[in-house]
Amino acid sequence: MKSVKESQVEMVELVLPNDTNVLGNLSGGRLMHWIDIAAALSASRHCNNITVTAAVDKLTFHRSIKIGNIVRLKASVNRTFNTSLEVGVRVEIEDIKTGEIFHSNSAYLTFVNIDPISNRPIPVPQIIPETEIEKKRYEDALRRREQRLKQD
Repeated sequence: MKSVKESQVEMVELVLPNDTNVLGNLSGGRLMHWIDIAAALSASRHCNNITVTAAVDKLTFHRSIKIGNIVRLKASVNRTFNTSLEVGVRVEIEDIKTGEIFHSNSAYLTFVNIDPISNRPIPVPQIIPETEIEKKRYEDALRRREQRLKQD
């Protein structure tokens, strides 16, 4: 069993010209790549093992991210299941000139814990939600999982 804080990850990226589209906004594909990396690090840290992305829930862009912005990605394991786990990623934008911080995106990703020899799923250590926010995320993750399973 592990606490949520043991596997939390915070990544910080600076939006450079090669990260943007022709409008000077961060490319959605680049942001999805960063989200996947942050979530994979959190999942692997929780499992102390290789994990692979199994699913990404709907990703909505609430605010454009501009060249020169600082992007903070905060990843945290929300809930564990038998061989899979859900990781939530919160994306924030920091305006380097003003220091203002805005919420840009949230995403939920499902990872599977993989045995490196057999390449087969293996059990995930249980998570212990401690704070009220962690407990809410834990409960919400079960509802999202049930919805995902109904769609498949």
